[in-house]
Amino acid sequence: MIDPAPSDAPDRDFSDTFTDLDPSAPALTVGELSTQRGDGIFESIGVVDGHPQEVEPHLSRLAHSAHLCDLPAPQPEQWRQAIAAAAKACGPGESVIKLILSRGVEHGPTPTAWVTAAGVADFARVRTEGVALVTLDRGYASDVPARAPWLLLGAKTLSYAVNMAAIREAKRRGADDAVFVTSDGYILEAPTASIILRRGDEFVTPAPSGGILQGTTQMSVFDHLEAQGFRTAYETLPVSALTEADNAWLVSSVRLAAPIRAIDGVPVAVDTGFTVALNEYLLSPRD
Repeated sequence: MIDPAPSDAPDRDFSDTFTDLDPSAPALTVGELSTQRGDGIFESIGVVDGHPQEVEPHLSRLAHSAHLCDLPAPQPEQWRQAIAAAAKACGPGESVIKLILSRGVEHGPTPTAWVTAAGVADFARVRTEGVALVTLDRGYASDVPARAPWLLLGAKTLSYAVNMAAIREAKRRGADDAVFVTSDGYILEAPTASIILRRGDEFVTPAPSGGILQGTTQMSVFDHLEAQGFRTAYETLPVSALTEADNAWLVSSVRLAAPIRAIDGVPVAVDTGFTVALNEYLLSPRD
């Protein structure tokens, strides 16, 4: 658990603000708004052999989500130290560190914050064989994020019931995962991942201005591709772009790069060699 420091608190040793808890023991009060209303934000940081990946992009996105949700801004150095402490509990191989910042108890004086570390599932098969997706209507048009910012589109909140329902619906339809689309026919994102499409030597992803949670892994992949001489772009992409692409991937901090092999039953070519290279990069230490 973290006793949150004010965002403008001077950098120092924050270890006295951390309390280690038994993960099997009670930790939250009955009035905690994260569990009652999903009123909070979070980040999931991939860890490879004890090294937390892309800490700064995750902290930047945590601060952005806090701003959108009217939560107190996190003190960055405090959270860096909490991440480093959690990473020491991670063994070899792949793990995940989760950062959670909640509004706390109703009418409470301070928010609630905590960090967890845990192992992850084996994604080797998904990274090689790929995933089949179905498109699901997210229920709003592409201009809604600008017209209704109170919907918190683009914030990584704890309110993930819709995201989980979408994955269950995809499985009911015989697929592995889903991709959300707007009611006027534009691609958004998967429930727990970003989408990257390849068109020749250019790689594109939906523009984050459409209420999309911009992916830290997607940004890292784009940096890597640009360094190799490929073009990258953010675009407003129609649904038809999914099946017109040469190749496509879901990318996220824990699953990494999973090739998309079919969308709504239409096969998509899988470039196995390129996917292996992407995941080798994503499994390398990245700050």
